[in-house]
Amino acid sequence: MQVSSNLMLITSKTGETASFPCDLTQGATYIHLYKHEEGTAPRRLLYYDSYNSKAVLESGISGTKYHVYKGTGRSYTFAILNLQASDSGIYYCAIWDTNNYIKNFNVGAKLIVTERNLEADTSPKPTVFLPSIAEINHDNAGTYLCLLEKFFPDVITVSWRAKNDKRALPSQQGNTMKTKDTYMKFSWLTMTENSMDKQHVCVVKHKKNIGGIDQEIIFPSIKEVVTSLVPTTEPPTTKPPTTEPPTTEPPNDCLTDESKLTGTGSKKACLKDGSDTNSTKACLEGESSTLQLQLMNTSAAYYTYLLLLFLSTVYFVVIISCVFRRTGVC
Repeated sequence: MQVSSNLMLITSKTGETASFPCDLTQGATYIHLYKHEEGTAPRRLLYYDSYNSKAVLESGISGTKYHVYKGTGRSYTFAILNLQASDSGIYYCAIWDTNNYIKNFNVGAKLIVTERNLEADTSPKPTVFLPSIAEINHDNAGTYLCLLEKFFPDVITVSWRAKNDKRALPSQQGNTMKTKDTYMKFSWLTMTENSMDKQHVCVVKHKKNIGGIDQEIIFPSIKEVVTSLVPTTEPPTTKPPTTEPPTTEPPNDCLTDESKLTGTGSKKACLKDGSDTNSTKACLEGESSTLQLQLMNTSAAYYTYLLLLFLSTVYFVVIISCVFRRTGVC
């Protein structure tokens, strides 16, 4: 026997009321409500006697704090009134499995009580990082990194897939970290030689995404990254004169409209045209000089490190010679 309920994220302000469902897969006389706070064991708050339609509260629990409502069939709703910051936590309903003498918990509902403006834009703001030429040449592989910042609440899911492919790829996830009153998280995907010709997508699920739609951050293929750095040797072509009036192409938002920039890392993410308001693309066109500078800086840092390592080794040998040989050079 199981208890099932969709995992919920509830964000409410102080003084409001929050409610969440508990749907049973089998009838039960007693339905228990537990609260779990990080670092502590789950604590039972009450149990609901469905036969007598009565909630029995644990000692110290206010009778006006929690209400239980019977819905249709085996559906129940728990309500928490006059919310305070201390009410934040994960709530579970549970019932006894009388056949196995164990208590089954549902998947829970996470409640966050806050004073912040819940209408503000607190969706994840992405910054993308492309692989360096040094990594590509040395390891014959490349790593994409997606940094997500300034989001609230903290519940977020990040996954990766190849473009035009729905299958999720194995990736690495950093911890979700608090920064002032918002959160940040990063995730990265390392691609081997076999996948260097494919574009990839970082998919971000978050409650505050615009329109409730997943963000899709599109990364160019690693071969595109490398190709953008190779200068062309073909002579410039001369177009024949034309009598048609010159046309003005729309500006590249990646370069000219800073209001659309969502990050300031080694590569900036810019929004595509308005038809894809929740899709972000890592720009390459017109930014080859920026990428070239990034990769030159990476290479310079790498060779500087080797030089310093060599010099430190020489100094170490000289010092050892001075200590043990005490020659005139000292």
